Amino acid sequence: MSIYEEVEFEDLDCDPATQIYTYPCPCGDKFTISLEALWDGEDIATCPSCTLRIEIIYDEEDLPPLRDDDDDDEESEEEEDAKEGEEKKEQEADEGLATITKKSLSVK
Repeated sequence: MSIYEEVEFEDLDCDPATQIYTYPCPCGDKFTISLEALWDGEDIATCPSCTLRIEIIYDEEDLPPLRDDDDDDEESEEEEDAKEGEEKKEQEADEGLATITKKSLSVK
């Protein structure tokens, strides 16, 4: 496969929140590559809208460090807490329904 252009790493735009690097494509979209992919040795950025590809020229020692995904851990803890809360509510609702059923059966 052919390469449309060779681009220096320093010329890429970066989204720090996602650690995705982009470069304008002539089709109007953007070539994209993740910092993780660059650390894995990949050097080809693709455009999602066309078949063009660019080669990223970089030295691994010049790459910024990968961000720890502590946010993901916090989200999973929050999700766990939410699930536990939902399970507790369901259990309380089941117990309440059982009590109501028991009372209505004993009234007859």
